[in-house]
Amino acid sequence: MKSPAFDYIKPRSLGQVFDLLAEYGDEARLLAGGQTLLATLNMRLSEPSLLIDINQIESLKGISVVDGALRIGALARHAEIEASALVAHHAPLMSIAAPHIAHRAIRNRGTLGGSLAYADPAAEWPACALALDATIIARSTEGERRIPAAQFFLDLYTTALRPGEIIVACDIPLRVQGGIHGFDELARRHGDYAIAGLAFAARRNGAALSQVRLSFLGLCSTPWRATATERFLEDKPIDDALLEAAGLKLSEELSGEREPLADLTNSISTKRHLASVLLRRVVKAACFGTPAQQA
Repeated sequence: MKSPAFDYIKPRSLGQVFDLLAEYGDEARLLAGGQTLLATLNMRLSEPSLLIDINQIESLKGISVVDGALRIGALARHAEIEASALVAHHAPLMSIAAPHIAHRAIRNRGTLGGSLAYADPAAEWPACALALDATIIARSTEGERRIPAAQFFLDLYTTALRPGEIIVACDIPLRVQGGIHGFDELARRHGDYAIAGLAFAARRNGAALSQVRLSFLGLCSTPWRATATERFLEDKPIDDALLEAAGLKLSEELSGEREPLADLTNSISTKRHLASVLLRRVVKAACFGTPAQQA
């Protein structure tokens, strides 16, 4: 299919972007990597009258350490994050997760800001942002707003961004001593959307864990933290018996109002089972596995 007709403007400053958003409102769409937007245009799921290409705005690019946090610009490509030594050192969870994102061609074009703004519950970056207690930085004509990831993802493809507001960067706390991280997802084929996935972060205190974060993707309408299971794992020596019990606890947590969402090929019970499998697999690998999963 072909996309509907639209106008195209490539501004060179955020001020121009804000002026265009104010003028066109809901008729405008931002173009960053375009890996989702162009597909929705071609399928006529989106019919804006204007595309605002933000790729020439230098202030939205780059990866650096700013004010004690790792700041990743909204236009940072997935492949750039995957290859960054700064990311590998300060936020290794993102280095581990990046290769799971689709295929190389998509990682070469897709952006962090686009992924966070689109808020696909099966996407990797929203789950990582939640696990890392990241802060999304948004800006508009009214100034800058810092939004904790825990408050950013509201519902299916819905975020806390206000009209006329765009993501400019994401701040991630620098890794702490004893920090460990892990990521894995299950898909029918590599590059397919995840059936279920888990971004894990914690701090190792001897044989036990503290500050546990279990951020799941592909289960609910947003990335979701299993807070009850996190508390269950806190301050206990990690072994196979504890992980087995934690898997059962997670299954209980994924019941009632927090049931996973079934999809075309996977039932609620399948998703619940896969979440428990991921919990045991990812936490065990992060605690006792390869150095790549430890920081």
